[in-house]
Amino acid sequence: MNKTTGDFENPELWSPADALNTSTAPPSAFGQQATDKALSAILIVVLFIIMVSLGCTMEITKITTHLRKPKGIAIAIMAQYGVMPLTAFALGKLFQLGAMESLAILICGCCPGGNLSNIFSLALKGDMNLSIVMTTCSTVLAIGLMPLLLYLYSRGLYEGDLESKVPYKGIIISLVLMLIPCAIGIILNEKKPQYTGFVIKVSLSDTFRSLRKLKLLYVLSAAFKLNDRCRRTVCMETGCQNVQLCSAILKVTFAPDIIGHLYFFPLLYLIFQLGEGLLLILVFRIHDRITKPSDAAKMACTAITQDTDITQEIKPVPHRNSEETGKHYGNSVYQQLSQAPRALPSAEGLQAAPSTV
Repeated sequence: MNKTTGDFENPELWSPADALNTSTAPPSAFGQQATDKALSAILIVVLFIIMVSLGCTMEITKITTHLRKPKGIAIAIMAQYGVMPLTAFALGKLFQLGAMESLAILICGCCPGGNLSNIFSLALKGDMNLSIVMTTCSTVLAIGLMPLLLYLYSRGLYEGDLESKVPYKGIIISLVLMLIPCAIGIILNEKKPQYTGFVIKVSLSDTFRSLRKLKLLYVLSAAFKLNDRCRRTVCMETGCQNVQLCSAILKVTFAPDIIGHLYFFPLLYLIFQLGEGLLLILVFRIHDRITKPSDAAKMACTAITQDTDITQEIKPVPHRNSEETGKHYGNSVYQQLSQAPRALPSAEGLQAAPSTV
């Protein structure tokens, strides 16, 4: 009895990974796997519908405009792969965290933006065309930049080959799950625009109902003279990380007995993302409702003032009937002609009349 207990307590003889490899797994494990697969399928369907509705808000002309003038895209990429990894690395050093804690934060900071940023950008009335383009570019660049950043920042923290653990398959899947639904939404918006309003209302309004961080990025966007919509989009795109990729790297790289409770760090980050995002949306909605009546009153006062000035300049016409108007016009013309000076006599009229003597 004591020998069996000691064997299970020794980490060299037993680990949770060994229990998964045995053929005598408890029935509850199979039920849990089936539940996880069903939940994943439901999440994929919901994400597909949401991304189609986001694509319905996009326009091809605006997308090409952002690609031709990629100032917003460049700022987002610089913030995503410059500010975020450096901030994650600095936080680990500043708070003197251990190697595992610093690696968990670093991996999350090196991940590209996720789909949650697109939803928050729409809720904050951001530029959806810029948001989708930024998410696409950051996800594509993650294939090359994530291994490079993990190699540079993890030196001294982890002796293993961390950069080879990047889940390229997961990156490609997330890219496909974003581009294909958005393309369907864009085509629907171009070919059948009468249905886009219904799709957006059904798929997104319920999501927002059921459902400022990184102020440095907002200041950075303002320094480059981006408009308010683009600034909010850059903040959301950089602040919302793809936590699924972070979880995959932690799961593949480290054994459960090594990573321990840090495996839940991406989930904790996701919870804070949702909380801060919803709080920011609430503040933005309240501010929008307060400022809209004042803006409408200013516009109404400006319109009334302009109408008064125009009314004073234009004299009213006394007769609206066509016949009376014609008579009035004829009388006014006759009066003007009668008051006009007569023409001077011609040279022949100035000749003297013959004498009658």
